[in-house]
Amino acid sequence: MRALLLIPVLATLSACTWVHMAPGASSVRVAASPPAGCDKRGEIEVAVKHSVAFIDRNPLRVREELETLARNEAPGLGADTIHPLSDPVRGAQRWAAWRCGG
Repeated sequence: MRALLLIPVLATLSACTWVHMAPGASSVRVAASPPAGCDKRGEIEVAVKHSVAFIDRNPLRVREELETLARNEAPGLGADTIHPLSDPVRGAQRWAAWRCGG
């Protein structure tokens, strides 16, 4: 009986966003491919929980959180643009960070 009561709670948690935008990250642009004429500043690897108690989280929410984490890290590298190097795998993703200036 208790297990049945936990299912709605876990389903709700799987949709929660636990990652918030850091100061300066909102100005980081997300590109679909490597931007032309920009200086590569490095690579960023980010990860979030992709499942909670053996229940997979919403894949769109996981993608959004990974993007937010990558945007949060970019200013520390002096980057103003990022683009994904791969699709998310088990809650982890690699991004390239670029300085495009303007």
